[in-house]
Amino acid sequence: MSSLSTRQAAHWASYQRMRVQLTGRINRELAGTTGLSEADYEVLSLLTESPGESMRALALRCGLAWEKSRLSHQLRRMEQRGLVTRAECEEDNRGSVIQATEAGRRLATEAKIHHERAVRRYVIDVLTPSQLEALGSIAETVLGRLEDEEHDLDPDPARRRHRAPKGDSAA
Repeated sequence: MSSLSTRQAAHWASYQRMRVQLTGRINRELAGTTGLSEADYEVLSLLTESPGESMRALALRCGLAWEKSRLSHQLRRMEQRGLVTRAECEEDNRGSVIQATEAGRRLATEAKIHHERAVRRYVIDVLTPSQLEALGSIAETVLGRLEDEEHDLDPDPARRRHRAPKGDSAA
């Protein structure tokens, strides 16, 4: 495989600068207005959008695509701040169920408003409709490649063998 052309390298560098600056700006605004970190917001968003505003820790970890230790440390900090609670899972004593507290739900609602305003201000309002469509298409294409690569790296041959073909909506 050949190296990147000058133009390709410039596009990649622009994307990287945009990603870092955009993420940093939104995170600083979110922390300044709600006191939540990006990680807090991600966890609370998943919890508050799930039935009963709770999830098994394993499902939460998979939804976030985080390592087990990262989630464990994050949940401990959020629990200490009164944003979430942990309870034993009734179906499986080895697992736990994570639930947003009233304070966590309130902050998640407030943070969602600020987050959506920032996304609108920095992305939606500056792109044309066709640029926005292209951005979505590009993101889905790259995510598809990443999922394919993750699947190919799965050490369990049974999971690789039983993977649904692309375009198969059966879940």
